[in-house]
Amino acid sequence: MNKRDFLAAAIAGGLALPAATAAAAGRPARNVSRGPALLTVTGAIQRGNRSGLDPALDQLMKKQGVKFERAYAFDFRALTALPSHLIRPTLEYDRQVHALRGPLLLDVVKAAGGMVGDKTKLVLRALDGYAVAVPASDLQKYRFIVATHLDRRPMPLGGLGPLWAVYDADRFKDMAAKPLSERFATCPWGLYHIEVQ
Repeated sequence: MNKRDFLAAAIAGGLALPAATAAAAGRPARNVSRGPALLTVTGAIQRGNRSGLDPALDQLMKKQGVKFERAYAFDFRALTALPSHLIRPTLEYDRQVHALRGPLLLDVVKAAGGMVGDKTKLVLRALDGYAVAVPASDLQKYRFIVATHLDRRPMPLGGLGPLWAVYDADRFKDMAAKPLSERFATCPWGLYHIEVQ
């Protein structure tokens, strides 16, 4: 067995072991997605695929004050399996038009069993701790997406990704009238958590 095959087998076995161990113990697996979780949805959701916050292992969420008993975790494959939408906003960082692609944010929340109504707010939280509460009605009106790709390439960690809650500000007169630096205040890049309230 060559080194690459050995590593692939070890990784596959390591990913399967926590789920098998949890099932044998009669408790839900922490994350049943195939790859590492990139986005966790919590709050008013009807189902989950992972258990509650683990204060020892969920260090980023713990440090940012995130608490939950149940969550739905999405890996990259699960997000890109949802219907994709393309937007072309002018970005504040380089003042250029870029192609961003990903599922509608509310479709992601609904896939997690999110209970979204007229008064629902969603807290969008980024890796750097930036968090913003956005009414679901605004997310629908402006057609926010969870961008997975920028200019046809997956977005890297350390840039604007790997996920970005964003919309096409150029398409809406009220937003296009604002200075470019003020159009994306409700758009955290490095998105990793959504709380449905």
